[in-house]
Amino acid sequence: MFESVGLHHYLVVGLILFCFGLFCVLTRRNAIGVLMGVELILNAANINFIAFSRYSAGSYDGHVFSIFVIMLAAAEAAIGLAIVLSIYRRAKSIDVNELQGLHW
Repeated sequence: MFESVGLHHYLVVGLILFCFGLFCVLTRRNAIGVLMGVELILNAANINFIAFSRYSAGSYDGHVFSIFVIMLAAAEAAIGLAIVLSIYRRAKSIDVNELQGLHW
């Protein structure tokens, strides 16, 4: 009745997560929403790295790349939140459409 989970299933989940992240990045006006979309895209990449690592010939390269992506995502979240707080202090808004450049 149930078939085993294969590489195709992981890739479909990664694609769906990537599409949600891309939709969030392209449609959100809030800077925090854009950062959450970027996190979804990075998680989709992690799923693909782990899936290819699992279904390859015993290689751990996907695991190593996933650890690097997780570290990158943590640094991006910390720096992104600091930038959002700085923008809010100066412009009193985090709407990305209201920003004219780096000199608000």
